[in-house]
Amino acid sequence: MTDTLPAAKAAIRVRLLERYRALDGGILRRLTQYSLSWLRANQQIVNALNVFPIPDGDTGTNMVLTMQSAWEEVSKNPDSGVGSIAHSLAHGALMGARGNSGVILSQLWRGFARALEGMDDVDGPGIALALAEARDTAYRGVVRPVEGTILTVSKDIAAAAQAAVENGTISGLEVLERAVHAADESVRRTPDLLPVLREAGVVDSGGKGLYFILDGMLRAAYRLPLDQALDQLPPLDSIQLAALEEIIEPGQDWEVVVDFRPDSRFNLADFHQALEGMGTSIQIAEGDGLYRMHIHVPDQTEGAPVEYIRNLGTVVEYRVENLMVQAGRPASAPVEFPKVGPDDVAVVAVSPAKGLSRLFASLGVAAIVEGGQTMNPSAQELVEAIESIPARRVIILPNNKNIVLTAQQAVGLVEKEIFVVATNSVPQGLAAMLPYDRLADPEALVAAMDRSRLGIRTGELTTATRSVEIDGVAVQEGQILGLLDGRLAVSGDTLEEATLRLLEAAAASEAELLTLYTGADLPDALATQLTESILRAYPSLEIESHSGGQPHYPLLLSIE
Repeated sequence: MTDTLPAAKAAIRVRLLERYRALDGGILRRLTQYSLSWLRANQQIVNALNVFPIPDGDTGTNMVLTMQSAWEEVSKNPDSGVGSIAHSLAHGALMGARGNSGVILSQLWRGFARALEGMDDVDGPGIALALAEARDTAYRGVVRPVEGTILTVSKDIAAAAQAAVENGTISGLEVLERAVHAADESVRRTPDLLPVLREAGVVDSGGKGLYFILDGMLRAAYRLPLDQALDQLPPLDSIQLAALEEIIEPGQDWEVVVDFRPDSRFNLADFHQALEGMGTSIQIAEGDGLYRMHIHVPDQTEGAPVEYIRNLGTVVEYRVENLMVQAGRPASAPVEFPKVGPDDVAVVAVSPAKGLSRLFASLGVAAIVEGGQTMNPSAQELVEAIESIPARRVIILPNNKNIVLTAQQAVGLVEKEIFVVATNSVPQGLAAMLPYDRLADPEALVAAMDRSRLGIRTGELTTATRSVEIDGVAVQEGQILGLLDGRLAVSGDTLEEATLRLLEAAAASEAELLTLYTGADLPDALATQLTESILRAYPSLEIESHSGGQPHYPLLLSIE
């Protein structure tokens, strides 16, 4: 029996093994809800398991949002058959899949549902077969599977379930126990299989998320708490009212901070879930019974968090500030997109900020889906953008390596001819638009756009969120690090130092054109100073600069 359940006495377990000998649709419906609750409670643990020390710890968030979509679909299905509920689970996960982890999770559920199609209930051997089909489907969905990831964890889970059945296990609950134990052990082994995890000192985040999903189901069966994360909330003074260094996400206009004392009805997991429906940049801290909540919300909704918290206890103090005024920037005008007709080839692009969205629109992009680092869009959001334009042939630019799989998953969800140019960064996406012609043959156009995006090198500069050494590059928490084509390349104490080192690593002396995309938190004066420093170091380099407005990354570079 798994170590998760130390309090489950033998007599109780015997009764539960019989009770959960077979799972019907009602049980699977409840277990789906419970798995979401436990994953959400431990969301930040999964987010923290990021290889690179950059503000990209969104695996937990992506898996929570994927499971949230799955639960919403399951909760609307009144059927009692396990096959029908599994189908709803898989469809909801498919439409809500975000990021690579969310897409692979949706494929696991797709295989699981395929094995249970038409069934009223399923016992242990049937669950083992479904877990095997889940594994096979997920592996087929990845062009180049990498071991030491969520895929490996799914493989080890399926093997453990099959071994349990071969040893005479019949109860669905016991198979679930073996699966959870195998998931835990498999996650611990991921650094042995993937050197980059070992270098970073972390386990695989997607595999850890899958463990929490299955563990949540098991904890629910044994009536264990599902709202208390395995780690504690940060202390109250970790959110300083006067010293928050904010990053303004697209569409968020107000910062709201509330100090409150909750009543006995307060549930942390439900509280966090409600806040996710209101805004972003959520932080919660606690000390001596007093909680502090911090959130960014859109315009005209700034009062919603305060009113919601009034229903949960006593509001001690709150503060609401305009983020645009706080940052010294005026609100920006809406992006204007070119019109396309039914016979045109249109482009839908993912963009993290309005400044970059304007650049995409100026190059011919017909629709934008907001997203990027820490806010990967779902397949459903891509589908809605595709269906919002009249063109029957559409090219998707994901512009982030963690959105490519989601874009590919969206291809089969609409009755249009869809193509994906696998742009891994915003600079690649902008480069891909250079040969764009709405009247061109779509296949020839896709090939030209792919060649164009591969003709540049991408540089990304941000602040390290922890100390680490990867590929021989040491970076300390708080330093500026530079990624070159997605790999950690340099670090420095200042943005200027790191930028010049990154350009040297990219052989900028041999390049002709450097394009700078400045972030939301980079002051104009510093941007000018950076440009002057680069020109002194590379006097023959032609430099263009654009205000991108992207969060998290003060500078993006396109080197060609």
